[in-house]
Amino acid sequence: MATLNPVRVTEQAHDLAAAVLQPGDIAIDATAGKGRDTAFLAKLVSATGQVHAFDIQAEAIQSTKNLLQIAGLSSQVSLHHRSHAEMKSALPPEHWGRVSVVLFNCGYLPGSNQKIATQPKSTIKALEAAYELLKPQGRIVCVAYTGHPGGREESSQIHDFADQCIARGDKVEKLNYHPTFARPWILAVTRQN
Repeated sequence: MATLNPVRVTEQAHDLAAAVLQPGDIAIDATAGKGRDTAFLAKLVSATGQVHAFDIQAEAIQSTKNLLQIAGLSSQVSLHHRSHAEMKSALPPEHWGRVSVVLFNCGYLPGSNQKIATQPKSTIKALEAAYELLKPQGRIVCVAYTGHPGGREESSQIHDFADQCIARGDKVEKLNYHPTFARPWILAVTRQN
């Protein structure tokens, strides 16, 4: 099995999102970070679509805002300075059940305090909310990193979420997953109904 470096993991995650995202769609960046995923999603949904981006760190929200302004993508993005676990309550009810893609990039904000990272409890709550918000054939793409404190536990819970989706009959892909390796892996869940 080939190993994936972080850049390649991000590219693969983007490819998985792009495969189902169209202009005019609604998408969510559950972990805005530096804003690169948000900008990527905003380009794909175009000016007729909408992206909701979440992060608990003011630094991440500001970085994302700056990148969107430079790229001319601000008009189709709503920034939410709050936990991704609160995404369902943050979205307008008319967006519920209409989301095409929810993208997660778990872990910590590169170049910042590594003690501030996604947590297993809130990530699972966010994954469950994301699933509820998806339209049929909508997709969750979750990059799980195992090298930070709590990362292995979070990865294990993401894997358990994947098993629940399989039991519901959804299409599930686990790219580069191995239970004992400390490597990033990608979960892609395509909701079937």
